[in-house]
Amino acid sequence: MSATAPTKYSRKKRFHPFRWFLLVLVIVFLWLTADAYRFLRSPASSEPEAVVIEIPSGMPLRALSNLLQERGLTSSAERFGWLVRFKGAARRIKAGEYKLSTGLRPGELLDKIVRGEVLLHQITFPEGYTIKQMAELLESHDLAKSDAFIAAASSPAFAQELNIPASTLEGYLFPDTYQFAKNLPVESILKALVQRFDHHFGPVQQKEADDLGLTRHQVVILASVVEKETSVAEERPLIAGVFLNRLKKGIRLQSDPTVIYGLKNFNGNLTKAHLEADTPYNTYTRRGLPAGPICNPGAASIQAVLNPASTPYLYFVAKKDGTHHFSTSLAEHNAAVLRHQKRR
Repeated sequence: MSATAPTKYSRKKRFHPFRWFLLVLVIVFLWLTADAYRFLRSPASSEPEAVVIEIPSGMPLRALSNLLQERGLTSSAERFGWLVRFKGAARRIKAGEYKLSTGLRPGELLDKIVRGEVLLHQITFPEGYTIKQMAELLESHDLAKSDAFIAAASSPAFAQELNIPASTLEGYLFPDTYQFAKNLPVESILKALVQRFDHHFGPVQQKEADDLGLTRHQVVILASVVEKETSVAEERPLIAGVFLNRLKKGIRLQSDPTVIYGLKNFNGNLTKAHLEADTPYNTYTRRGLPAGPICNPGAASIQAVLNPASTPYLYFVAKKDGTHHFSTSLAEHNAAVLRHQKRR
């Protein structure tokens, strides 16, 4: 009796183990892809909220990812780390202070810290501030250390690098409103201020200075004195005219603010002894302009020097209301001093 071979219909089908393995791989791949897609498409929060963080220089990626998750900026530190590695962006992340939103998608969040869209802080330097006052203001805004700012601004080498014909940057740090990031090098801040000055003192202003027979530095020095002498806008051209008249006649400027600038530890009380103490900035004891600018003048004071009032006045004295009495003769001036100053 012969055996009958099984037909193809009678064979029991078997699913090869390798095919099971491939199926599992496909399922895992699809699940991971869907999970990654959901992560990339979804912000950390459906209710956006601003969050300020600081990324230190050299911060490890794991620490950064954990920080972002702790502050609610990403739903998964691990997935964000994988995104950074996938894009090869680990070394392109910029240190700094950031104001970010929990409503950002992971890719948008990464783009901001790669581009270095750091948080900028607004600061306004008033006209007439000195280097020291600017340094103190920056430190009060936590934007720079006062000592470091003063040291850089007082460096002759740095002044030369910025094409400033002086040993310090006093007079060339243009008073205006700026926006700076935290931890910015003080040299970068100073360069921004000097660049703003250069914008306001260009070829047109240089031509006006040449017509007056003044160098740019002389204009800045005189503008700084005008800035300190009055806060009344319409008086600036008059005061500039008085000082230019005195310079032409060889009369000492006799400006109190220049004396004060040359004093150490001035207590606010200007005395006769101060006026007689000879310093490079004492325009009572020395003829001509002081040794350098005594503050950082604004555009109005610079323009007042470049376009002074044509006036016969040689003297002026402050009145009770903050304006000044102008005189052509010493006798008239002395009478005005008696009337406006000594009686006070």
